[in-house]
Amino acid sequence: MTTPSAPPTTEFAAGDPLHELSGRIYLFIGVFSAVLYTVLLVAPVIAGPLIDKYQIDPAQTGLLFSAELGAFSLATVPAFLWLTRVRLTVSVTVCTVVAAAGQLVSGFVDDFGVLLAVRVVTSLAAGSITVVLLSLSPRTRNPGRAFGIFVVAQLAMGALILALFPVLYAGADVAAIYWTLAALTALCLVFVPLLRGVSLRPAPGRTAEVARVATGTAGRFAAGLVAILLFYLALSGVWSFMGQISAAAGNAEGPTSVVLSVATAAGIVSALVATALGESRYRALFQVLGLAGMAVSVLLLLGAPALLRFAVAAVLFKFAWTFVLPYLLSSVSKLGGPQAMNTTNLMIGGGFALGPILGGWMTQATGGFGLMLVVSVGCLLAALVCALVLNGGRLVEHAPGT
Repeated sequence: MTTPSAPPTTEFAAGDPLHELSGRIYLFIGVFSAVLYTVLLVAPVIAGPLIDKYQIDPAQTGLLFSAELGAFSLATVPAFLWLTRVRLTVSVTVCTVVAAAGQLVSGFVDDFGVLLAVRVVTSLAAGSITVVLLSLSPRTRNPGRAFGIFVVAQLAMGALILALFPVLYAGADVAAIYWTLAALTALCLVFVPLLRGVSLRPAPGRTAEVARVATGTAGRFAAGLVAILLFYLALSGVWSFMGQISAAAGNAEGPTSVVLSVATAAGIVSALVATALGESRYRALFQVLGLAGMAVSVLLLLGAPALLRFAVAAVLFKFAWTFVLPYLLSSVSKLGGPQAMNTTNLMIGGGFALGPILGGWMTQATGGFGLMLVVSVGCLLAALVCALVLNGGRLVEHAPGT
């Protein structure tokens, strides 16, 4: 028997179109999350060519990336108006065309100010589709698996970009990278028909139930949003300075790069594990273990870690990060409809944008990484507490029928 606090968004009777089309949604999420997140993933590869072409300083380069990231997140705001009102095939097609056009035009722009405006529009379009991806995941038969696909597709594309783009585009104009991204984005249009028959509008007869559940779990939902914000604040702050932390400890650049590559591979493996496990009664326990593992890894970074300790910390950090994220998103998605995940996207973007800024400020103010690392541990422990509240204080859910 279902209680008022039971999750409404993953229960679908046989014959429900969303129940039958889960496989299509998984594929759609995988393709679009991999390609659209290139707006954010190419930053390490594209910074140098941008500086060479536009003769900009590091502050202007940072401004460009911050503007893109901010627009990617702020796409959440207009999505409150159209997400459940416009047919998905229409909204996704329009946003994909705009994103592809933005990538294409970026390659032709010679003025930095114009480029900044074009990149903001491109990121708004890409971020709008990300809202759709997050909102669709809870509507599948296995939301945990859908969120796992969402994460692992980005990681795989990120690893591919970092491995291939520096080789393929060595000495090339930055336009070549933008045009490659335009082609990849345009190819996504082939997959838009996967959304036929899929809608984010509440099914007839379910509106009152969803509203009742959301009202009864408002506190838990708020705790979930805080957990995601703190999670991204900590991870983006620490990961942004991971290389510098190693260098400050006296570790050579070559071994550090190898360690970070191994850590990235570990992150892909853990995301694949989470994807394979999918929904689980132990979702809350996985969140606690993952957040605790991240906190331990950050503590290992204190005190100028030698290469071995740095390697353990980096691998544990990335493994725990990508394992816990799908389960954290899945728990939040249980407590509301599409607009709940729309709000979640704002927390993700906010944490991602603020983490490096706050981390850099604390590092500059203190002349070291100690304060930033301690604050990050505090954020992760607070996120752990919020995750417990989000899951109703239970580490293991009751089996069906018990």
